[in-house]
Amino acid sequence: MKKIILSLVILATTFFVSQAQVNVGLKGGIGMFNFSGDDTEDFKSKIGPMGGIYAAIPISETFAVAPELQFSGQGAKMEISSIKVNYNLNYLNIPVMFQYRNPSGFIAETGPQIGFLMSAKASADGDEEDIKDSFKGSAFSWGIGLGFKSSMGLGISARYNLNLNNIVDDEGGDVDVKNSGFQVGVFFEFGGKSGNAKK
Repeated sequence: MKKIILSLVILATTFFVSQAQVNVGLKGGIGMFNFSGDDTEDFKSKIGPMGGIYAAIPISETFAVAPELQFSGQGAKMEISSIKVNYNLNYLNIPVMFQYRNPSGFIAETGPQIGFLMSAKASADGDEEDIKDSFKGSAFSWGIGLGFKSSMGLGISARYNLNLNNIVDDEGGDVDVKNSGFQVGVFFEFGGKSGNAKK
């Protein structure tokens, strides 16, 4: 699956970059993620930072392909006997979003995402433990979102990432844990006017 997603990024970039002006953007914000699946009913959502860069590659007047390179602080939290435990999972995500860009500035997007686990730690009462070996090195998700970009290039966005695979490194296959969540943020895009994909 990693090879498929990475190949998609490369093909989209090399095929379209020569046909139109590519707009580059910076984005940052927060995400709210939680565990779902078997034996995860006691977990609650956890807030973490999000930020990265992206390229908007026009394929028509109103459509674009937007690969990203994004840091995302994910995980979840729970309380055990009045002790708050945070599960901090940090990913380097590569979404490839297919965007509809209306001239008014409205943006709708959807697409796949591959995430590479950078670190995983559990913290409680000031103590911290490395739990990276308990998780798989990658996570596959599907994103869907909305946004608005002003004529100055400044915009806001919201996206839901649905984790599609088990992220726990469980050889027996008895545990199924996913880590899905919402992201909201602001972005600034260099080049282009309003929401047009292609000038």
